[in-house]
Amino acid sequence: MVTIRQKKAIEMRMTAKGETHARTRVGVRDLESLIDEPVVRGGTNQGLSPTETLMGSLMGCTNVITQRIAEHMGVTVSALDIRLSSQFDRRGVLLEEEVERPFDDIVLDIDITTDATPQQMQKIQTDLQKYCPIAKVIRGNGASITENWNVTGLDGKDN
Repeated sequence: MVTIRQKKAIEMRMTAKGETHARTRVGVRDLESLIDEPVVRGGTNQGLSPTETLMGSLMGCTNVITQRIAEHMGVTVSALDIRLSSQFDRRGVLLEEEVERPFDDIVLDIDITTDATPQQMQKIQTDLQKYCPIAKVIRGNGASITENWNVTGLDGKDN
């Protein structure tokens, strides 16, 4: 049997091309993504805005790391839905004044359907805060991330 060893660190390389003042084409590996502004802000609405991309990255990281922790623990996750809300202080992007933290308080409402016990869920929640790199960067800037977990068992009953 061949054992695959994951590298502890990798160099991330990406490219970006500013197609217009509001739209950026981002490339990584063999993938492309568009970051754009809504029409009301001079964009073409072909992708998430840069700030929406950041918040989407937090939600994506929350999903990936939660699922990875659960799998590592032998816990089944049959559904994971995340909603995010936050106030965005736009004074910086409006060029009015520098803003230390554009997002001060972020709330994630996480609905999970799982066979995890309450103790396992506590470990999943604790480990998520330890291992999600996007959340660590955001918290490192002084912003808070509140996670509200709604746990449903595989039998459909609230845990």
